[in-house]
Amino acid sequence: MAISASPRPPVTSAVRLRPRSTLALALASLSGVLAFGWPLLASAQSALGEDGMAPLVFAAFLPLVLAVVLFEISEGGLDPKAVAMLGVLSAVGAALRPLGAGTAGFETVFFLLVLAGRVFGPGFGFVLGAVTLFASALITGGVGPWLPYQMLGSAWVGLGAGMLPRLRGRWEIGLLAAYGALAGLAYGLAMNLSFWPYAIGPKTALSYIAGAPLLENLHRFLIFSFTTSLGWDIGRAITNVVLIVLVGPAVLATLRRAARRAVFDRPPVATAHNPS
Repeated sequence: MAISASPRPPVTSAVRLRPRSTLALALASLSGVLAFGWPLLASAQSALGEDGMAPLVFAAFLPLVLAVVLFEISEGGLDPKAVAMLGVLSAVGAALRPLGAGTAGFETVFFLLVLAGRVFGPGFGFVLGAVTLFASALITGGVGPWLPYQMLGSAWVGLGAGMLPRLRGRWEIGLLAAYGALAGLAYGLAMNLSFWPYAIGPKTALSYIAGAPLLENLHRFLIFSFTTSLGWDIGRAITNVVLIVLVGPAVLATLRRAARRAVFDRPPVATAHNPS
């Protein structure tokens, strides 16, 4: 009598998020929102807007937050197989990034974060995004105050991919392609927001005005992004869509095959040896 196999789940939890690590991840994301969005929230009397202090303060603060989150996630949430997979994928991502180097928005690393986050879950996607950008910065010499922002932005890309609805086949590829496009645009906006107050002089229609109403500064920021980096952001979004559509099915199948063999989300079960 043939026994039909149950369908395999589309997402494997390579990193188990415990309540404490989930709380640390949520607090890190909240801290990241404040680090990126302070120009829209700070008052005119805030010291953050003085002499370029904010990027330096948050550039020193964010690595500590990310270190706490990575420690909490790895403390009982990463087994040796997940660590090995993380090392392989982060090395591949670090090698892919210089191929585009952001030229005209051609970014070759984000599609891998989307696909890996989809297969291995949100916790793994968050860690992979942060580690990949850190490794890439070491290879390309891109270490600077902007690196913590890039690490957190990429970590959010992998995290969001692991939280998408469960679909299969063409619907899944379409969903991932749409998410890749939106993530590419959102990443560009976040990076712009991190340096916008100091990018241009204080007396233009695009300049940041300390203490101005939120909607006014938001309007100025959107005009700034539209006129300075929209072409690069659209290029990043298109690159993500093209790569996910072309190589997404093959990469997803390969990653899921590796996940099934590694059995990340099932603890090992001891079985007694039966000589018969």
